[in-house]
Amino acid sequence: MTAAPGDAQAPADDDGLAVASADGHRFRLRVRRPAAPVAALLWLPALGVAAKHYLPFAEALSARGVAVFVHEWRGHGSSDVRAGRDRDWGYRSLLEDDLPAALAALPAACPDLPRIVGGHSLGSQLATCLLALSPDAAQRLWLVAGGAPYWRTFPGPRGWLLPLAYRFAPWLADRRGHLPGRTIGFGGREARGVIRDWSRSGLTGRYAAAGMAIDLESALRGVRVAVDAVRMADDWLVPPGSLDWLLGKLQPTAVRRPVLDAARLGVRADHFAWMRRPDAVADALAAGLQSA
Repeated sequence: MTAAPGDAQAPADDDGLAVASADGHRFRLRVRRPAAPVAALLWLPALGVAAKHYLPFAEALSARGVAVFVHEWRGHGSSDVRAGRDRDWGYRSLLEDDLPAALAALPAACPDLPRIVGGHSLGSQLATCLLALSPDAAQRLWLVAGGAPYWRTFPGPRGWLLPLAYRFAPWLADRRGHLPGRTIGFGGREARGVIRDWSRSGLTGRYAAAGMAIDLESALRGVRVAVDAVRMADDWLVPPGSLDWLLGKLQPTAVRRPVLDAARLGVRADHFAWMRRPDAVADALAAGLQSA
């Protein structure tokens, strides 16, 4: 049966939820639901990371009472398209087509539950932008290893080199028809438009999406929810200033900012290692729910 935009069927959790975007793009949300959930989370992955890699994290949160719906970025995992010279998209498609369709699946799957939107790395940024576009979509925002990529928030000398990377990445994507992330060690097979939008935010410190009429920066100032922002102690990809810059765009009702070190995590306290041992991150986020 063909799914209409935003419609979802609910097979077994391992199969997830089938979702179709307004423009016909199809993908699946990976789902982990406890027997008696206390909240529902839409989780957005990092750049180039397929939803399946967050299943241990989803299971850890489910054990703590949170129903988790892991989004799949266009072009990755269960998505039915791949970036190429003949297929391109940017933040506009992700924010205006795919994420609203994913959000629409949650009420049917977990009715009458408080909702949370959150993400890792790029996912944290676009989760924040999603709330700017849909302020009533969730009552809480969860950020893990997340912050703005603005080069001025990074300490030198690494920070001084970032503008070169932000100019090189879109040039390479345009030349190849997509960013060959696996080859260069950053991201996956990424669409040219996504890389242009990401690079723009890294160079200017501002969020904008080609083709979107709304002023994202103004809309971000309307985000008024409680925020839990978990940072890894040795995460050079998200220094404290990067998170400060992102949070400074919002008007949160409350902010929790736990910092997790290697001893607490049981793995390196870097940008990705926590995904292998997610219990400490799940504990830190669940603690915010208990204190609400």
